[in-house]
Amino acid sequence: MPQTTTDRYINPFTDFGFKKLFGSEMNKDLLIAFLNALLPQTAGTITDLTFLPNENMGRSAFDRRAIFDLSCKNERGEYFIVEMQRAKQDYFKDRSVFYASFPLQQQAQKGEWNYHLQPVYMVGILDFKFDDDKQSKDVVHHEVKLVNCSTGKVFYEKLTFIYLELPKFTKTVDELESDFDKWCYLLRNLPNLTNRPARLQEKVFLKVFELAEIAKYTPEEASEYERSLKVFRDLKNVIDCAYGEGKAEGLAEGVEIGMGKAAQQTKLEIARKLMAKGMSAEEAAEIAGVAVDDF
Repeated sequence: MPQTTTDRYINPFTDFGFKKLFGSEMNKDLLIAFLNALLPQTAGTITDLTFLPNENMGRSAFDRRAIFDLSCKNERGEYFIVEMQRAKQDYFKDRSVFYASFPLQQQAQKGEWNYHLQPVYMVGILDFKFDDDKQSKDVVHHEVKLVNCSTGKVFYEKLTFIYLELPKFTKTVDELESDFDKWCYLLRNLPNLTNRPARLQEKVFLKVFELAEIAKYTPEEASEYERSLKVFRDLKNVIDCAYGEGKAEGLAEGVEIGMGKAAQQTKLEIARKLMAKGMSAEEAAEIAGVAVDDF
């Protein structure tokens, strides 16, 4: 397949792009640098990571298309789940809590065990904004823990959820200060860049540019990226369009029943459009959250 994209650098929100930058043993220094820029100081500094298999994560067909994730453990035995989330989903926060429970459960030991657990960090890199977070419109980095509502103090330190709402990151390249700023800028803008900005000349970021430059890929790699980019664009366009239409319809009806019908129609429209893109009825139904018999 000839290269058709005119971008110089890959989109990190594609399956190919995410794995290229963060998902290989050879380039795990990038993931280490990213996590160290992202995690709270109380987490300490990560010096090494070991990738773990994802077979036990129980991802659904929807998750596999909308989420790219990896699991790893640092030198202190702490667990990390890192996700690229490219499209809104119903009950996204519920899913985060559910999947964060897997590395907790997997620490169980046979026989006598005192329930001592290693910390677990769930990191979500989001290509959308939380709908129910209107009051923190400028907050990009969210650190969430179990909190005692009576005292306002953290109740349990070993379970941490970190979310990056990248659409909220609006700094220009001249405004970048910290490594965190630079990572957010790269993840948000990488496919739109045509050169390597002067503010991003550190060794770790130069390596990102080297790995992300499409012109250096073999024909096989370029074809794989094109397929991954097409899936990303198709799914994002279908879901964004369908949810936009569904919200408009729900507002027009103005009642709870009408909004429920609009939501169902939105899901059906997503399923139909995904089938038009070449997916089977079963795949489209599972992604949209409807039954095959509904359409």
